[in-house]
This record gives sequence, structure tokens and C-alpha cells, in this order.
Amino acid sequence: MGISYTIAHERICAPLRRRLGGKETWLGYLVSCPYCNSHWIAFVLVPLTDLYYVQIAPDWGWFGWAIDWFLSSYLVVVIAAFLRVIFFWVDETQGLVRRRQVETEVETETQRVLKARTEHELQHELHELEHELHEHEREAQRHGPERPPH
Repeated sequence: MGISYTIAHERICAPLRRRLGGKETWLGYLVSCPYCNSHWIAFVLVPLTDLYYVQIAPDWGWFGWAIDWFLSSYLVVVIAAFLRVIFFWVDETQGLVRRRQVETEVETETQRVLKARTEHELQHELHELEHELHEHEREAQRHGPERPPH
């Protein structure tokens, strides 16, 4: 799974995918698709590692060996596909948790900024009101106490 994903998606193998025509050509598509790619990798790795997990009972010579090779390779592909689904699900779940953490951090920071801005605006208004009150008191001291109208 890791090798096929690397070949199909990672930047290090981009020149190979481009040289083979990307997803526009038959061969390029086989290299650009991780699932398709996993078949070719399994077909190479099974005989290299001599891990034939499926063996047919009758001895059919080279034909029996070819069937063992094909079935064992396909078993590796199926297992890799299940593992890929599990790993992507775990990765997506972790990504979802991280996105929620970021959203919570952003919301907390937004609330902090709004609170600070509101406190600043309230302090500014309070200062203006105090200034108006002092001006009013000074004006009252200059003119004496106000007399109620008759």
C-alpha cells in the first residue's frame, strides 16, 4: 500500500507518471492509480519474497506455479486494499480531530479579541462620559448652581 501510494501520488514519482502520460494513457493510468499500481507491485514482490500464501493442491507444473503466483499476488492486493481503507479512515479521523482543534482555537481567539475590543470600547466610552461629566461640573461651578425655572 505504501509503495503504490507513493508511486501514484507523491512528488518524487511525478516525473515517472508524466513520462508515462499521466492519467491520459493506459500505462500512465496504471501507474497513477494506487489500487492498479498495487497489483503490479504485488506481482513483482510475491516471487521476489517467495511468499506464496495461496497454493493449489494439484501439481500442474509451470501452470500451477502461475496460478499460485497470481492468486497469492491478488491476496496481497486485497489485504493492501483493506489496510488502505483502514489507514485512510484513521488518517481522516485524525484530520477531523485536528480541524476541530483548530476551529476551537480560532473561536477562542476570536472571543478573546472581541472581549478585548469590547473592553477597550467600553473604557473609551467611560473616559468620554467622565470627561463630559467633568466639563459639566466645571461649567456648573463657573455659572453657579442652576436655578429651577419659575
